[in-house]
Amino acid sequence: MEIGLFIPCYINQFYPEVAKATLKLLQKYGNVTYPLSQTCCGQPMANSGCEKDGVEALKVFYDNFKDFDYVVGPSASCVLHVREHGAHLYPIMEPMIDKVFDLTEFIYDVMKEKELQAEFPHKVAIHKSCHGLRGMRLGQCSERVTCDVSKQDVLVKQVSGVTLIQPKRADECCGFGGTFSVSEPDISVRMGTDRLKDYIESGAEYITSGDMSCLMHLDGIIQREKLPIKVIHLAEILAAEVKSTTTDKEKAYVNAV
Repeated sequence: MEIGLFIPCYINQFYPEVAKATLKLLQKYGNVTYPLSQTCCGQPMANSGCEKDGVEALKVFYDNFKDFDYVVGPSASCVLHVREHGAHLYPIMEPMIDKVFDLTEFIYDVMKEKELQAEFPHKVAIHKSCHGLRGMRLGQCSERVTCDVSKQDVLVKQVSGVTLIQPKRADECCGFGGTFSVSEPDISVRMGTDRLKDYIESGAEYITSGDMSCLMHLDGIIQREKLPIKVIHLAEILAAEVKSTTTDKEKAYVNAV
């Protein structure tokens, strides 16, 4: 199985440890390649109402990933952008859309993982990002009367030592919203502060999510206010203490991320 590793630009720039954890996880399932010429997927332009300005970014995405069996990235929001806007803005992408997956989807739905070999002895609350929950249906939304399983909860429960903490408002937005946090910073920070209060009062040591952008927003507030809680991407928990069997070639891709 040939897997293309899609790393969003902000993860590449600010959180390379998330990219490395994602690579470690995916190497269990096939041959993983990180295309060095990949760039931003174009989501910031679409979020700002300028989606046509992101077409060139989608062209680069297509050129880098069109030949893989699967394309997997550790960001529900970026993957959702490609799936919802890709074929519409750049029709040639349509045949590849169905093989582009968020990391949670790929491990849970495609590989149907049941026995993750990982250990993380901490109290963890899962932040259900809006794109992941309401866009990709990774779990059940409180406003919908369904019985959708929380895929991220199921995966985290496979990790030895984790105590899964349930906040009072499990699927409330953190206030990031991409460019919303830039255009409406006061509201964005207030929403983030409310979320953090809920997580802290619930007893969590860590907040995890499949979207590092949400965690980046929350961590900014944590650092400024010196709050007693930390953030960590889902990939880092699922890959914790997993024994690596990387080859020299695979290590080169890790260092290139």
